Amino acid sequence: MARRLPSTPPTLPGFSYVRALGSGGFADVFLYEQNMPRRQVAVKVMLSEVVNEQVRQMFQAEANLMAQLSTHPSILTVYQASVSSDGRPYLVMELCSAALSERYRREPIPVPEVLRVAIKIASAVETAHRAGVLHRDIKPSNILTTAYGHPVLSDFGIAATLSESERTESIGLSIPWSAPEVLMDETAGTVASEVWSMAATVYSLLAGRSPFEIPGGENKSADLISRINRAKMQPIGRNDVPARLESILQRAMSKKPEHRPASVLELIRELQSVETELGVPQTPLEVAMDDWALATVADLEDRTRLRGIPAPGQQERRRRRSRAYEGTGDSRPVGTMLRPQSGSPQTGAVAAPAARMTWLAWVLVAASVLVIALGATAAMVLFRAASSEIPTVGAVQASTDDGRVVFSWDDAGQGDDAYRITTSDGATSVQKGTRFAVDAGDGGQVCITVTVVRDGRPGAASAEKCAGT
Repeated sequence: MARRLPSTPPTLPGFSYVRALGSGGFADVFLYEQNMPRRQVAVKVMLSEVVNEQVRQMFQAEANLMAQLSTHPSILTVYQASVSSDGRPYLVMELCSAALSERYRREPIPVPEVLRVAIKIASAVETAHRAGVLHRDIKPSNILTTAYGHPVLSDFGIAATLSESERTESIGLSIPWSAPEVLMDETAGTVASEVWSMAATVYSLLAGRSPFEIPGGENKSADLISRINRAKMQPIGRNDVPARLESILQRAMSKKPEHRPASVLELIRELQSVETELGVPQTPLEVAMDDWALATVADLEDRTRLRGIPAPGQQERRRRRSRAYEGTGDSRPVGTMLRPQSGSPQTGAVAAPAARMTWLAWVLVAASVLVIALGATAAMVLFRAASSEIPTVGAVQASTDDGRVVFSWDDAGQGDDAYRITTSDGATSVQKGTRFAVDAGDGGQVCITVTVVRDGRPGAASAEKCAGT
C-alpha cells in the first residue's frame, strides 16, 4: 500500500522547520528547532482534511492528558500546544527516537532489556489508570526512546477517561494489539483490555511479530481478528525466553478478561519476578506516591539546606571554650574554681563534691543506657516474632471454565503481601490476586500450592490442590 506524502509543515512563531519525521492517519510529525530556548523538538500537526469539531476535541484532550501525565519519566513530555495560522492544531513534544519499533522486527532483543522496557512502560500505563485515563492504543510503535535510552509511552490521541470509555466510539484501533472484547465492540476499553494490549506488546518485542501473526501466512485484518477471538497465539519461538514468562503473557491475553491479571500493577509484579529468576536486578516500579506532595516548602528547604562545616581546629577551639565557660553563676571559668590554690581551705571542699558528682553522673548514665538497650532488645524480639507470623492460605478451590482450570482461595494476606503459586511442573508465579487460571490440556490435570510472601519472605505453603478438565 502506497504511503501518502506528508502535509505542508505550518509556519509556527518561535520555531524553524527542519524536516518531516513521520505520518499517521490523523497527523504528521515534523522536526522543528525552537528558537528560545534553543532545542530540537517534534511537532505533531493535525491534517487539515480531518480537522472537525470532534477531532479538535480529541486533540485538545490529548494535549491536556499528556500535560498532566508527562511528568512521569516513561511518558513523552509535551512542551506546549496551540493552533497554527492555517487552523491546524499542533503539539510540541520532546524529540525521541522510534528505533525500538523497527528494531524488534529486525533482530532479537535480549529478554532482560525487554523486561526493563515493559516494566517502565507498564508503570506509565498504571499511572495513567490511577489518574482515571485509558491509553487505548498500547503497541510497540507508541514506545519511543529518549536521547538517554529511556523508553517513553507516546500518542494518547484516542485516550479516554475510565468513566467515558464505555460510551466512547472506538477510533483508529490497532488490531494486532487490541483485546478481543474491543474488536467485537463489547467495550471501547477497560483496564483488562489494557492488560491484554500491554502483554501483546511485550510478546511482540520478544517474538519480532504480533502474537497472532503467522510468519509467511495470511495476516490480513480479518485473519488476525479471527485468531484473536480464538485466543490461540503462536509460540514465541525463542529458547532464551523463560517458559513462565510465556505463560504470564498467555494468561494476560486470555480471551476472558476475568482470567487476566486484575491490573497492570499485578502484571508488573509478575514481570519483576521473572527478572529475579533470571538473576538480573529488578526494574523499579515508577508510580507516583500518594503523599509525595504533602511535604511543605519548609520541610524541603530543611532537608536540602547545607550546614556550615567548622574550619580545621575551629571545632576543637569551640569545645575548649564551652568547657571553660559552662556557667555556675560565678564570673570565673569552672576550671579556675576547681584549680587547687595554696592557702585556700575551701579548695578540697570544692573539689571532692565535684568528683563525687562526676562518678554519680556516670553511674546514672550507665544505668540509663542499660535500660534503653534492654528495652530496645525486647522490642526487636517482639517485632521479629510478630513479623514472622506469615499466614498460611487455607483450602484452595478449583473449577473449570472454557477448557481452563481456575483455582481460587480466601485472601489471607495484608498490605503489600503477595501470593506465590507453584504448579506441579515446578513453575512459579507471583501475583496479588486470589485467582489463578491455567490450561490443563485435554484430559490433563494440574496441581498447585499457594504461599503468602511478605517483604520478600515466603510463609508456609498451602495444602496441594489438584484438578483437571
